[in-house]
Amino acid sequence: MNSTPAAGRRRARIAVLGSTNMDLVAYTRVAPGLGETVTGESFRTVAGGKGANQAVAAALAGGDVTMIGAVGDDDFGPRLRSVLDGAGVRTEALRTVDGASGTAHIVVDGEGHNAIVVVPGANASVTSLSAADERAVAAADALLLQLELPLEGVLAGLRAARAHGVRTVLTPAPARPLPDELLSLVDLLVPNEHEAAALTGRQDPRDAVHALLGRVPEVVVTLGARGCLYARRGAEPLAVPARRVRAVDTTAAGDTFVGALAVALGEGRPPADALAWATAASALSVERHGASSSMPGRAAIDRLAASAP
Repeated sequence: MNSTPAAGRRRARIAVLGSTNMDLVAYTRVAPGLGETVTGESFRTVAGGKGANQAVAAALAGGDVTMIGAVGDDDFGPRLRSVLDGAGVRTEALRTVDGASGTAHIVVDGEGHNAIVVVPGANASVTSLSAADERAVAAADALLLQLELPLEGVLAGLRAARAHGVRTVLTPAPARPLPDELLSLVDLLVPNEHEAAALTGRQDPRDAVHALLGRVPEVVVTLGARGCLYARRGAEPLAVPARRVRAVDTTAAGDTFVGALAVALGEGRPPADALAWATAASALSVERHGASSSMPGRAAIDRLAASAP
């Protein structure tokens, strides 16, 4: 499933602590407003959850990936595990708990924009790490986290990573106020522009980046069709443009970006190269429907990244 890194680059080892959901996706020409009913054009069930999405994206991009989290003992649980296994993600640390798996209820309109309601289900049980979970974190180059798990679980993962010298990459979604201790354990924060504004109260991405660098050492703000903005303390911000593509579904674009970025950084690429490669991966993902089903493999990312903008 995965192609290997180029000569001279070792395979990136990625652990993901996060949500695993079944996405229930309705496609419609125009999304309904409050109190409105519209007729949809199609419906799909697709494995998702921000954690599982990032794990699949990283594995398809060539990483050696371990997923830490939980699914339910319902019909969705085995299906979610099978999708991760099929993408090459290690699932020994993905526990099965009593009750329902997490679900995400998604409406996608004719322009590819989406609205999402997440029901946590089994994800709500991940409030701490087992000894095996901590060993998986310690063996990684980077730990990817999001906010679809309880904050206690996110903090446990961040503390374990810091204790073992593992780089932490947090996607602060869904956006919420975050305690100082949590952010003090984050090495790289990757919000979209709306999440960056929610965290800082500043609408301009450059102003938001400046504010966030007071709390974390590195930030990437993703800007959709405008690319991304990267900054680290003591250096000038770097703007990376997006690739021009026809978007049909943006559901997992951000997760594809983060998974590919973690792989590129884990292989030792300079930030500018890693960001351009991750931007190519994200562009490819919006050209297809679904979350995990839309994510590109390494060869496709390499081809687009190598082509003229």
